[in-house]
Amino acid sequence: MLRNLKVAALSLVAGFVVTASVTASAAPQDGNWSVVVITEKGACDRAYRYSVAVANGQVRYQGDTAVNFNGTIDPNGTVKVAIRLGEKGANGTGRLSKDSGLGTWQGFGNAGECAGHWEAERR
Repeated sequence: MLRNLKVAALSLVAGFVVTASVTASAAPQDGNWSVVVITEKGACDRAYRYSVAVANGQVRYQGDTAVNFNGTIDPNGTVKVAIRLGEKGANGTGRLSKDSGLGTWQGFGNAGECAGHWEAERR
């Protein structure tokens, strides 16, 4: 009886793992990315570079934990992110393909409002 219960439990776990791996397949954008944020308007620093990871529809910063970086990506590659560091911050939108990405951003820094574009490449 105990042996049958163990076999049933193992079968259930194995079935869950197989089902999860089939239904939760990786999106083409999943992986590590390098993102450069370029200022085109305003007195913010000329450029910033971020290392980010994309997985399961989420975009996560892979750097200093003082940076509050939240983002999402939908199945067609549309990205929305928000970055905050103290009183400074920015919001960005754009699109990631399999190996590259492009978008725009706007925000505020020590010198006021700024805006520009961002470019991403897979690492």
